[in-house]
Amino acid sequence: MSQKTLGLVHTSATLVPVFQELCNRYLPNVKTFNIVDDSLIKNVIACGELTPTTARRVVDYAGSAEIAGADFILFTCSSIGAAVEAAAALTKVPVLRVDQPMADKAVATGSRIGVIATLPTTLAPTKDLVSRRAIHAGKQVEITAVLCEGAFEALMSGDAAKHDAMVAAALKELVKKVDVVLLAQASMARVVDTLDESDKQIPILASPTIAIQYLAEIL
Repeated sequence: MSQKTLGLVHTSATLVPVFQELCNRYLPNVKTFNIVDDSLIKNVIACGELTPTTARRVVDYAGSAEIAGADFILFTCSSIGAAVEAAAALTKVPVLRVDQPMADKAVATGSRIGVIATLPTTLAPTKDLVSRRAIHAGKQVEITAVLCEGAFEALMSGDAAKHDAMVAAALKELVKKVDVVLLAQASMARVVDTLDESDKQIPILASPTIAIQYLAEIL
């Protein structure tokens, strides 16, 4: 059986080592390569939404990854999820948005689902995805969406401590109201490790590990 190749498409170079470490751990026999273009997420943030032009570029990157030899393609950014789904319909090899396995796990875990993000452009598509995956699973869910306003700007300005404190405070409040929490952005995952055990009485899900574990089952 020939060795499989996973193509990862990122909108931030900071995610390359995160996913490389996960691939080394869970997909040791799978070859990987990375495509990085941070102008995609910058355009989404600047426009306040995923535009048709950016969506078209996402689809083009899926095509490029396929031509480069990918047997499976993973897009690691939640904000471009709608375009990733469009790309999946136009690409001969399977294409996955990073947050779909996480959304499925959340739907399977509880009916009161919390979604937390630091960008409105990520919060809306993640909430939409959870809603659609719940319908797909035939389950009724109640979604509570929380936006940590100002946290992303703090992170971008170099104040990671302020970002982490804001996300932690919002998480502590959200866990009291729901059965499971989804982190809409991979950059928020490290904040969970800083919480007291009393604030982690329910599952708090982050997409990178769940996505790679999902791929480990099918590749």
